[in-house]
Amino acid sequence: MRLFAIGEVAAQTGVSAKTIRYYESTGLIPDAKRAANGYRMYDERAVHILRFVKRARDLGFSVEDVSSLLGLWADEERASSEVKKLAVAHLEEIESKILALEELRATMRSLIDCCHGDERPDCPILENLAQTPEKEDHANKVQD
Repeated sequence: MRLFAIGEVAAQTGVSAKTIRYYESTGLIPDAKRAANGYRMYDERAVHILRFVKRARDLGFSVEDVSSLLGLWADEERASSEVKKLAVAHLEEIESKILALEELRATMRSLIDCCHGDERPDCPILENLAQTPEKEDHANKVQD
């Protein structure tokens, strides 16, 4: 069985050594074996798991969800419905974030459009930032 130093694993997986150590400390990946010099050494299974973790994290799954996915991946008697349930919930979170970002973009466009961007000191962008939440809510309702 071949063992890989943390730097090799980082290069193979695209995950930094610091993140690998973090994943190990949280139990997301198995504890590394230790060489005589105390360096962490990972087997091929750990590298494979780390690639799975990296891909799931790249898709935006939380560390907690990745842990659940790893458990399901390891369980050969799992129901795919459990995996789908996690994926659907994650997609709903993504769609919610997209809506929030679209609202943010619309607000920023509106503020930018209202600002003359000239030599005058009045600036609706700064005025909006200085509003208290109650005034902002009222201002948004008036604009609607």
